[in-house]
Amino acid sequence: MRVGRFEVHGKPVFGLIEGDTVWAAEGSVFESPEKESLRFPSCRKGRVIGRFSELKALVPCEPTKILAIGRNYRRADIDIQAEPPQVFMKPLTTLVGGGDPIVYPWMSQRVIYEPELAVVMGKRTRNVPVDRVLDHVFGYTCANDVTAKDLNVSDRLGAGRAKIFDTFCPLGPVIATGIDGNDLAICGRLNGQPGPSSRTSHMIRRVEEVVSFISCVTTLLPGDVVLFATPGTQEVHPGDVVEVEIEGIGVLRNPVVASASGPVRWQLS
Repeated sequence: MRVGRFEVHGKPVFGLIEGDTVWAAEGSVFESPEKESLRFPSCRKGRVIGRFSELKALVPCEPTKILAIGRNYRRADIDIQAEPPQVFMKPLTTLVGGGDPIVYPWMSQRVIYEPELAVVMGKRTRNVPVDRVLDHVFGYTCANDVTAKDLNVSDRLGAGRAKIFDTFCPLGPVIATGIDGNDLAICGRLNGQPGPSSRTSHMIRRVEEVVSFISCVTTLLPGDVVLFATPGTQEVHPGDVVEVEIEGIGVLRNPVVASASGPVRWQLS
């Protein structure tokens, strides 16, 4: 099943996608105890919202928080298997949907995109063991963990401000359920040209391990998002178009635009 959120008559509506047809889903598909009744073909009893290719797709969920981990793909020069995951948060103001612009901040001179798998939670999750995690996962979507790389280096504070600029977390276009998040092809593209690529089977830590670890730190709620790090990065500039494609989910596409505002005078008191 594929699930999305769409703008219909100026309001956000959850929709279930079959081919290019979008059917209305009542309420929140993440919190509804009747989730099974929303599955095809029963959803054909609902009204048709429209065609997926013609609708304005929104961020496909409404998280209370976005968590991410760093360094999770195997490389010859790193060995972090024994280390706990490096976890950081991105604020909700970083969220944008497919087609929305990524704003290149005036404060940075080097911005990169990072194609990533995102897990969307379906249940309240706290202190959940590894073997029960998938019972709490609703599905998967594409994410772009945009980063002001020069600030990441200069701040010396891990993720810091480099990860938290507005529009720095495109998410979508839909949530796919019933797929194996631990074995999907993932790739990035810049202006139509191939970029970083891999398979999630090359992740150091599997979905179950990371979600279980995070649930021991903080409670995950329905719709919350966990990002699983990137297989590679690529620099972007205003005028570029960035794509993240993940097998079984789709393509997340966003243009990069320059900030409309110039430098602001500020100083520490």
